[in-house]
Formats: sequence, structure tokens, C-alpha cells
Amino acid sequence: MVEIVEEMDVPEHCRITFSTDQEEQVRQQGNADYFLTSGDKIRFFFEKGVFSTEALHAHDPLFKKVTHSPRVQGAARKLGLVRPVVLQSMFIFKQPGIGGEVTQHQDATFLYTEPLGRVLGVWIALEDSTLDNGCLWFIPGSHTRGLSRRMVRSPPGSFPRTAFVGQEPEYEEERFIPAPVKKGGAILIHGEVVHRSAANTSQDSRQVYTFHLMESQDTQWSPDNWLQPSEELPFPSLYTS
Repeated sequence: MVEIVEEMDVPEHCRITFSTDQEEQVRQQGNADYFLTSGDKIRFFFEKGVFSTEALHAHDPLFKKVTHSPRVQGAARKLGLVRPVVLQSMFIFKQPGIGGEVTQHQDATFLYTEPLGRVLGVWIALEDSTLDNGCLWFIPGSHTRGLSRRMVRSPPGSFPRTAFVGQEPEYEEERFIPAPVKKGGAILIHGEVVHRSAANTSQDSRQVYTFHLMESQDTQWSPDNWLQPSEELPFPSLYTS
């Protein structure tokens, strides 16, 4: 990962900020081809005090090996996934004292399928994830209450390049419960569960490798999603090495 970051060359005009906040999302990613064409390339996204890299599962041998490891494949089989494919991957840097907040959201807002319930996030802690350095927080049972909003591509030639349909509701703070996890642990995230993470106020970094799977059997991937497979990188089967 050090080598990838050291070789990072992001043009000034492509240094957009990644956000799950609706207004920031449309303003930043929604106007950027760099974001909309990032699915099949290793690209870098700056967050509030932090940045992330994408498409490592396809282009970096180490992260490809982790993504398709026997333990991940075994977990997918235990969950009954028949034809899972890898949609995207990210290495998230949440640096000490400056790593920004990720606001409440549902992953299916950005990764929409018909029927719903076919997307699964795999979130692997590369360092201890604690209350102080920005662990995940979830609303239990929220995956059963449907999807509140979607981010969709706008018609060709229109701006912003993406738009939201629906609105993320406000949730009472006490409904969220934390999910700290030790280094090497993993959290499986249902595509419709509401979750967030706070800013890193500690002196410890919180680095994570995360990727999303989709059960492709009897599932339609929305052509309106920002992320689309390409000739260079169709969504690869999880059950390959």
C-alpha cells in the first residue's frame, strides 16, 4: 500500500472529496468524470482529512488475494451466495486527529439492485477500530425498513452528473450502537442497514480494506448506478482465485 500511495499522481482538477452527505455528494462526485469512471481503475479520493483508494481488488495482487481468499469465499458460501461478484473495493485511510466523519447512509443508495437485499459489504479492520478512532455505528433492524434514497446518473449531457431520489431521514442518536472491532476482524454489512462512522479524534489511525459483493443470480444491476462494469473490468466472480 505504501508503494501505491507513493506513486499516487492525482491531477489538481481531479482532487474531489468523497462524501455520503447528499449535498456534498452531488457537488463533488456528481460533477466529476474522475469519480464516475473510477470503477475499473485504482483511483484516489480525498475525504475530510483523509483519502481512499479504489479498485484494488482488480489491480493489486495482494488485495486481489485477500478479496478472493478461502475465508471470504467460505463466508459467502455459508451465507448462501451462489454467484457473488465483486462490485468495488476501497482502502480507507482515517488518520489520527483529522480523519473525517462518514454520515449515516445505506450502501444500497449507491449500489442499487432489483430485487433489493443482494449487496453485502465486507469491512476488514487493518488496525483496531475503536470508539475514539472512528469505528462503525449501526441502527439494528434498519435493513428491514426499505431504502430511503438512491443516487442515480443524470441523463447524458446534464449537470450535475448524478442526482438523489428520495431523502435520508434524520435518526435519533440513541438508535445507533457502536461496533468496535480488533485488528484482523471483519464486519459484514447488509446493503440496506443504516450505518455511519464518527471523526477520528484519537492519536491512532484507523485503516480499513473494504469491498462490496453482489449476488448476481436472478439480480438486475441498475443501469442508473454511478458504478458500471466496463469491458476492461466486468464485475469478477468472487469464486475465482
